[in-house]
Amino acid sequence: MTDTAAATSVQDFIAKTVQENPVVVFMKGVPEQPRCGFSAVVVQILDHLGVDFVGVDVLQDEELRQGIKDFTDWPTIPQLYVKSEFVGGADIVREMFQSGELKTLFKDQGLIAA
Repeated sequence: MTDTAAATSVQDFIAKTVQENPVVVFMKGVPEQPRCGFSAVVVQILDHLGVDFVGVDVLQDEELRQGIKDFTDWPTIPQLYVKSEFVGGADIVREMFQSGELKTLFKDQGLIAA
């Protein structure tokens, strides 16, 4: 497989994942065992809010790890997606949680009870 084909398949995987799952976190590790502090913070916030989400471990595949950064033009991991929209990384998620904006977003999207 060529680099271009591999990159395309990674981009397709990312696009399909965010389209098929209402809430996705591309993270280091898995939700049950995050492998970095920033990923752990995002998982704790989502768990606290009672949001069902899918965690995708970018450490399993270097092409995926770079691919998610290219997909959003965002340099850091974790990355949170809600209803196919990129929300942000750990700092943005933390700020939105502290301000109440994140809970409102999930309520407005019908992902948690009002």
